Amino acid sequence: MSSTPASSSSASAQRSAAAGASKKGAPKSGARRPAQARSGQARPGAAKRPAGKRPVNAKRPTGSRRQLVRPAPRSKIRRARLVVQKVDTWSVAKLIFLLSIALGIVTVVASVILWLFLQASGAFTGVNQLISSLGTGSTTVDISQMISLGQVALVTTIFAVVNTVVFTLLGMIAAILYNLAAKLVGGVTLTLSDES
Repeated sequence: MSSTPASSSSASAQRSAAAGASKKGAPKSGARRPAQARSGQARPGAAKRPAGKRPVNAKRPTGSRRQLVRPAPRSKIRRARLVVQKVDTWSVAKLIFLLSIALGIVTVVASVILWLFLQASGAFTGVNQLISSLGTGSTTVDISQMISLGQVALVTTIFAVVNTVVFTLLGMIAAILYNLAAKLVGGVTLTLSDES
């Protein structure tokens, strides 16, 4: 009969421990609800803003850093080294021939203009007087008749034609000599680059 009060006291102690554990696990009636439960309710001071518009007084986050804009890298200057190993003789001959013709035309026109300028300025008359004063004979000399405009144009034209032929032949010979020299020691080196 002595074991009955001990068993009853142990059972009451177990009941009191279980009641205390249930009180600790249960939430208090005055505790705040989690934020997820209140997500459907709007704050009293918050106003709805239209989509796509930013509020005027909105502050940027202080923790974000501005991204520095890096300058564009400078483009490197491209350079190319080329070697002229061979020159076409026929192309050189054609080029020099055309340049010689242009030079001959300029020479003829310049000589005609010079003759007309001397005639208009009276240079021929002064030369005639100088020659007649130095001479002992009574014959008069007319330089404008001895060196007429036609004779000047004819002589200058012949001179221009001869120069054209000579320059063309010299250009062809120079191209042939350059090709022979380029085979022996190499051609002329050219360095090409972009504009700075």
